[in-house]
Amino acid sequence: MKKILLLFLTVLTLQTTVFAQTGISFIYINGSNSNDDKSYNWFVNGIEKLHPILKKQFEKNDRINELFLKNGEYQINNNPVIFFWGDKSQNNLLFVKKQLDISKALSPTMAYSVRELLASCLHDAIWVQKTHNMNKVLEELNTLVKSEYEKGNNVVLYGYSAGSFVTYEYLFNRMPYLNLDNLFENLNVNDNIKNYVKQHPKRNTCIAALQSGHIGVVSEDGKLLFDPEENLFKKSYDELDTVTEQVCMPENSIKGIVNFASPLVLFYSDLADPDYELTYYNKLMLEYILEKGLFWLTVNYREDPLGFPTSQNLTNDEMSQIANIELTDPKGFVFDNSSIWSKRSFIFAHTSYWSTSKTLAKAIVKTYLYGYDFQYDPEFQQKVLNSRTYQKIKKDVNTDLKTKEKTL
Repeated sequence: MKKILLLFLTVLTLQTTVFAQTGISFIYINGSNSNDDKSYNWFVNGIEKLHPILKKQFEKNDRINELFLKNGEYQINNNPVIFFWGDKSQNNLLFVKKQLDISKALSPTMAYSVRELLASCLHDAIWVQKTHNMNKVLEELNTLVKSEYEKGNNVVLYGYSAGSFVTYEYLFNRMPYLNLDNLFENLNVNDNIKNYVKQHPKRNTCIAALQSGHIGVVSEDGKLLFDPEENLFKKSYDELDTVTEQVCMPENSIKGIVNFASPLVLFYSDLADPDYELTYYNKLMLEYILEKGLFWLTVNYREDPLGFPTSQNLTNDEMSQIANIELTDPKGFVFDNSSIWSKRSFIFAHTSYWSTSKTLAKAIVKTYLYGYDFQYDPEFQQKVLNSRTYQKIKKDVNTDLKTKEKTL
């Protein structure tokens, strides 16, 4: 009897081990021009259509099962998680529309129509970029991510259109990629503060924790400024671990982000300026993403006039050289795929991602695999690099021919 009971308990334990999976929640973040019930329902209905198709595309791909789901260690949760921030800008947009109504009697019909269209499409994108508005959005998103993490779930963020601003700002402000010892060693602060930080090590933290903990603030011109008064600084610094726990995203809570229909580059072009100090922190964020095994994907339809490529795809070695960072055992990847055919007119392409859910889902899975292989499959990487070289040679030859034609 004891042997039978022992055998039963052993089988039960093995079954529990087999079925103990970590859930992955897909959090979908809305874009611009989403301020009323109609746009909310359009977004939610679109996600409810996309999510099961996307889940199926992930799960039926053998390599995704190996790389992303770790051969059954993870499972994608059945229900999508909706994060909707569009209603927060509603009062501001109503004010803009009142001003539009004043101009209606004074403007030609066509001019008014274009003005109204621009206000509807761009208002939220501009609204959410303002720091005090973005901070409200990020606080709520962080609460949601923490809630999923406490349930035992990891998270993938999906940013649609201006939702890509939110995913980027969330990683930049809430991801704990700042090693304080290294950070203060490279900052223009006095030696007493540098020595105090070395003698009192803290866990990795995030930009938001530095601000919330009254240690440093980001100025309008993109500089991180610290309290010059030593005693006040030390008092705030001593409490930083507590603030980090409250404000930053939990370590290992996020597996990656997917931005689609993304105009991120259009609105964040200042990050290309080497004199913009926050560019330095973006490099630290990139280093963290790659070394922690996270992914950052951009998927755009080629017909989408608001889908801007993030950058040319670069190998880890190229990113290390350009960003001047040292990568130790990278496992993550960043990849842009803005060449997906939606087979929709450019007029409708930006809003067609739900009606073409199967095309989008396949594109996201393909982009994940392309991104991984581009970094970690030497054969695939060489094919891409050869193609890139061919395109450069072709461009140079065409330029030479045009120059000769002008000379003749």
